[in-house]
Amino acid sequence: METNLTGTAYILLLIAFFLSLTSVYRPNKSNQLMPGWLITAAFIFLTLSLIARGLVAGRPPFANMYEFTLLFAWGILLFFMVIRGTVSSRLLTLLVLLLELMILSYSALLPSEAMPLIPALQSAWLAFHVLAAIIAYGAFGVSCCLGIIYLLKERYPQKKLYISLPSLDRLDDILHRSVAVGFPFMTLVLITGAVWAEEVWGSWWSWDPKETWALITWLIYASYLHARKTRGWRGRKSAIVAVVGFLVVLFTLYGVSYLLPGNHSYI
Repeated sequence: METNLTGTAYILLLIAFFLSLTSVYRPNKSNQLMPGWLITAAFIFLTLSLIARGLVAGRPPFANMYEFTLLFAWGILLFFMVIRGTVSSRLLTLLVLLLELMILSYSALLPSEAMPLIPALQSAWLAFHVLAAIIAYGAFGVSCCLGIIYLLKERYPQKKLYISLPSLDRLDDILHRSVAVGFPFMTLVLITGAVWAEEVWGSWWSWDPKETWALITWLIYASYLHARKTRGWRGRKSAIVAVVGFLVVLFTLYGVSYLLPGNHSYI
């Protein structure tokens, strides 16, 4: 059942992607409204899929990389739905949908068998840790898409495709707000992770590769927010940091797990 629900969500997002692609170049009332409805429906099916997964497994659905990847896609979609009323951009919808399809396609390659929680994951702190990560990474994913749009509009200001986008200042402001929302939750990821590590391994911090790269992620966004406040970092610099920061998020989640195994290799 859970697989069917996830598959339905994927198909809905795929249809929304092609409609959004059409609306970018040949907008009409139909292809501008339908993607939003399909995204909402896909979000509902993905939510039901996660609930079904939890019921079948008899535990919260974040015991392995497959489950966290579904939660990752869910978090990005949730944050996008929250902010889409503040920024009218068909291109943003298109980029978010492309990101969603890539993440869900990757999830299909991962082992999906529902297994019991291993001892290291049997902690009340795990739920807080994962929840904070979902919100943080969802916000950072959307900020990355906004950063790409900013760079395209700045590079090609007269191109018809980008003229209809919000102004550069507006894009920069929404990008900043997205990072500002995600950063406190990224901080909670580190704090809850440290408490959880002390409970499980007896040490608050062990410089495990996943811990180290999570800290690097935090430092990137902390540096951006500090530089914006003290040195007036705006515009192109903000957009580049948003894109680079999210690439580091992806490496922390997936690259570290395969290239730098450690205590978190089961995730």
